[in-house]
Amino acid sequence: MTGYYGLHSKVWVAVDCIIFGFDNNKLKLLIGRRQMDPGRGEWSLYGGFVGVDESVDEAADRVLFELTGLKHIYMKQVATFGAIDRDPGERVISVAYCALINVKDYDTSLLEEHGVEWVELDKLPHLYSDHNDMVRKALTLLRRRVKTEPISFNLLPDLFTLTQLQHVYEAILGEELDKRNFRKRIKQIDFIEKTELIDKMTSKRGAALYRFNKRMYMEDPTFKL
Repeated sequence: MTGYYGLHSKVWVAVDCIIFGFDNNKLKLLIGRRQMDPGRGEWSLYGGFVGVDESVDEAADRVLFELTGLKHIYMKQVATFGAIDRDPGERVISVAYCALINVKDYDTSLLEEHGVEWVELDKLPHLYSDHNDMVRKALTLLRRRVKTEPISFNLLPDLFTLTQLQHVYEAILGEELDKRNFRKRIKQIDFIEKTELIDKMTSKRGAALYRFNKRMYMEDPTFKL
């Protein structure tokens, strides 16, 4: 290390992960009680400080893996939060990341290990510092991207019904969609493939199961719902 910047003050750099999941037709957020001062015991997003030997993206990947045990998660940087008084402990700048996972892929034993739980967005409590602002910005990002990118499939199992897919869109957008129009549009999208399999668990009559064909999407990534 050099002493080039010795005359300048130092700040801490952290990452905070906004992890969304979808369960029981609800969009949920993974949060827990803060286990350090300041703010010990307050509801909080899960995060950590950036190490001297890693980039902010690498730090976010590390934190996500520690919390979920999952790799290759959909993750996008949301914004940087740097208000002078955002952390009463030190001068901390935080880079917020949004991640989407399928709740069924999450090992529930990790909930107890990390002291976190899934909370429905409309029941979200007050979070530590500016974490509620982070969540609002992340949701705005999702609502914009879900209309132009196939991000909803990150919240679903590999095989899903059109009803499940519609519920995901409704949960993200915060509004009810017309069933007929939604299905008409979805059936026009080539990379959403109908399989020969039938779902008899969530539908009494049995509903066709669909899947997302990533290869076909990559060949023609133009998409608009």
